Amino acid sequence: MTEFESLLRLLDDETPFVRDKVKEKLRDYGGDVSEALAEFPHPLTDHERGLLSEILRPSRQEQLMREWVVPAGGWRAMEDDWDGLESCLRQLSDFLHDGITLRPSLSDSLDLLAEESSQVVEELGVEGLRVYLFESGRLRGNQENYNDPRNADLAWSVQNGRSNPIGLALLFLFVARRLDLPADGVNFPGHFLCRVENHGRVYLMDCFHQGQLHDIQEILMREKGMGVEISAALTSVATPGEMLLRVLRNLELAFQKAGNEEDMQLVKRLVTSIGGWFYGQVEGSVF
Repeated sequence: MTEFESLLRLLDDETPFVRDKVKEKLRDYGGDVSEALAEFPHPLTDHERGLLSEILRPSRQEQLMREWVVPAGGWRAMEDDWDGLESCLRQLSDFLHDGITLRPSLSDSLDLLAEESSQVVEELGVEGLRVYLFESGRLRGNQENYNDPRNADLAWSVQNGRSNPIGLALLFLFVARRLDLPADGVNFPGHFLCRVENHGRVYLMDCFHQGQLHDIQEILMREKGMGVEISAALTSVATPGEMLLRVLRNLELAFQKAGNEEDMQLVKRLVTSIGGWFYGQVEGSVF
């Protein structure tokens, strides 16, 4: 702690040699110093916090590439591997974290959401979870920053209460599984949805728009001329592998829009690692 405090005091030192040595030493602490920083007696300024987070970023990049593990068969082999999906999303969450803010892990955050909603779910089932998470405003669509890379950081999304369509859908699906509720993802082109059953009818749920429900049979009957791709998406279930690939493609696009070439290339490597280099060139890969 003594060394850590000394390094923090030198964060904005004007001497290039000192700055380089501080960076070198801080990287030895890994990409996350949030617990140590919480014990630091003097709060950092916003400028210092920004410097520290940027210094730690390469360590988080290295950790992601070092720990990234997917099935030998890539995304196609993740047919029902929800544990594998959660593990990969946890690693993405750790990578996207600023490294200085103290917060629960993704799995702990999901456990907490399940605990918070358990009472209303016991009374109303999957409808109770929909109301608790979305209609109440606990989680909402990130309208202001739709392309923010942090939308793929589901621990951040739980903490801040917002994400993009697939981020919100994944939170719903992970909590539903923890509470033994039936729910599926729908890989709809351009806007990820969930499929739930309520009072014997099957609905598409739009998590991004306060959990709005749309009767799937009415949609299929009304839109008989819809394309094959859309019809197939509405009537099929998104696998964990497909959802992981879609999250990665979205994150790649978000970094591209932000002008972050380095992290965009890193995410491209992750896409390649799961055999998804050819996938996602169509509209259905986005959000």
